[in-house]
Amino acid sequence: MTGFAAGLAFSAFAIFIAEMGDKTQLVAMSLATRYRALTVILGITAATAVVHAGSVLLAEVLGAALPTDWLTLAAGVAFLFFGAWTLRGDEMSDKDEARAASRRIRSAFATVFVVFLVAELGDKTMLATITVGTQHHWLPVWIGSTVGMVAADAIAIALGAVLGKKLPERAIQIGAATLFFVAGVAMLGQGAWMLLA
Repeated sequence: MTGFAAGLAFSAFAIFIAEMGDKTQLVAMSLATRYRALTVILGITAATAVVHAGSVLLAEVLGAALPTDWLTLAAGVAFLFFGAWTLRGDEMSDKDEARAASRRIRSAFATVFVVFLVAELGDKTMLATITVGTQHHWLPVWIGSTVGMVAADAIAIALGAVLGKKLPERAIQIGAATLFFVAGVAMLGQGAWMLLA
């Protein structure tokens, strides 16, 4: 196997495994209950490509040195905010709904992109990408880690899309907010532990 193929295969497999059961996979499932699956996939792909590009750049330039403790704390606070925002819900009149319909796809993509970008900062898949990036060339690691991440999240998106059709909207809001709160508290705990260690 060539160096490129080895880096691609190893990073795709490593990140796929790292993402299974991770909080960002739960975020993907939650987002798929609220937005169209294709929009969620595209937003996650774009956010993952950006974060993992930064990860391999850091791996190339700085090795494994990254202040992940502060990034994790910031992501935790952001997730608590996203949870509160989700729980509050969006009340719109029919007129507001019609006006927003033309912007919904674009704003849904932006929402998914930002939420997932924040979720990935300091996450174990980001750290795994940096680690793999210190061992292989950046390009196959970037491509492989992005493919592995999107493949793992596609499973969660499919599950979320099915649940979104079967559950009432308020139940989905409460469930999504709960996932954001749990992920936020977990990230705050992880960040605090990293700072104190």
